[in-house]
Amino acid sequence: MNKNKDRHTIWLTDETWNVVKEHYRKDNCSAQNEYIEKAIQFYSGYLDAEQADSYLPRVLAELLEGKLDALGGRIGKILFKLSVEEAIMAQIVAYGFNVDLDTLKKVRVNCIKDIKETNGEVDFEDTYKYQKRLD
Repeated sequence: MNKNKDRHTIWLTDETWNVVKEHYRKDNCSAQNEYIEKAIQFYSGYLDAEQADSYLPRVLAELLEGKLDALGGRIGKILFKLSVEEAIMAQIVAYGFNVDLDTLKKVRVNCIKDIKETNGEVDFEDTYKYQKRLD
């Protein structure tokens, strides 16, 4: 794809130019020219109905990829924070309670079973009642 750019003069109404100025940053464009170029490419793809089968999937794939990358980043940060909190809790519990390794292994097996049965939706109150034999 040719990335060389030449200067061209276009005439726009003030109203249209204000739309460009208002929206180019919302589209993460570094310049108004970039926004106009993307708009022209998008609209041209829309008009080329015979190319719609190849154009729209590419546009949608690019859009979804960007959204999924952002979502993956957020989920990764949240999982990291949760892991830190879990590690802190594990350190405090291990320090404060005298549990032998055999009991710890049994608890792990029960926890894995509970997580599988509830699809990860473990309720603290239910666990408390189980541990205290309160039913």
